[in-house]
Amino acid sequence: MMAILLGIIVGLALGLTGGGGSILAVPLLIYGLDVAPKSAITLSLAVVALTALFGALMAWRHRLLELRAAMIFSAAGIVAAPAGILLGDQVSDRWLLIGFAVLMMIVALRMLANALRHPEQASVVRADFEHVGLNDTGTVCHYSHDGRLRLTAPCGLVLALMGVLAGLLSGLFGVGGGFVIVPALMLVTEMSIHRAVATSLLVITLVGLSGTASALAGDRPLDWFVGGLFLIGGLIGMGLGRAVAHRLAGPRLQQLFALVMIAVATYLLMQQWAVMPTGVMT
Repeated sequence: MMAILLGIIVGLALGLTGGGGSILAVPLLIYGLDVAPKSAITLSLAVVALTALFGALMAWRHRLLELRAAMIFSAAGIVAAPAGILLGDQVSDRWLLIGFAVLMMIVALRMLANALRHPEQASVVRADFEHVGLNDTGTVCHYSHDGRLRLTAPCGLVLALMGVLAGLLSGLFGVGGGFVIVPALMLVTEMSIHRAVATSLLVITLVGLSGTASALAGDRPLDWFVGGLFLIGGLIGMGLGRAVAHRLAGPRLQQLFALVMIAVATYLLMQQWAVMPTGVMT
């Protein structure tokens, strides 16, 4: 069925990028399965969270998760996600989608520029602990020689602030926040994209489930049948994505992630512009 096929696309992208799936879920639900925007956001939160959980467990088996960073990020995001849900209830569907598309475009352009200018920053699957942290790389969080992340006060504070942002965006747009989490982890720590993607999956799970609970508590509708089929596809796609992710170079993943985001954001903006009444701002 179409829901399973679209779920596979979402799961595959989520497994490869740690955020692409959550970005694709809302547009696919709206335009592919004719789900109302706010219902699509709720459904996206639930399905992406459960799909990400499967991916996080796979990443844990391969020891790619940075658990302490994920817990700080998640705790802040869990607190902020309900606020994003409440804010979203005050915004019309049209402007919610426009805001979603603009945010996607900004993040995608920054990630694409970074992948093209500094491909070496994402060229390894695991951090090189023999060299990482010995020099001033501009990051806030650093690794020690034993491979453990040093959670200093500035490091914890920055991770928490990023978690709040991810939680707000998760609740507002139903995107899981992975497209913020992955670049944020790479920016403030010394993680490669593969470790950041793996860690983001755990954060997406915890924050997404928090947002889903808040949405259901606020009586937002959820089509369990469509959600179930979508989830089945998502799990299949996640398994495929995680199986091949380690074979792909980091810079290529970043570029693919960014280009998909740009394409989807452009489509959303064109759709909303087409239905915008002339001279009317609603």
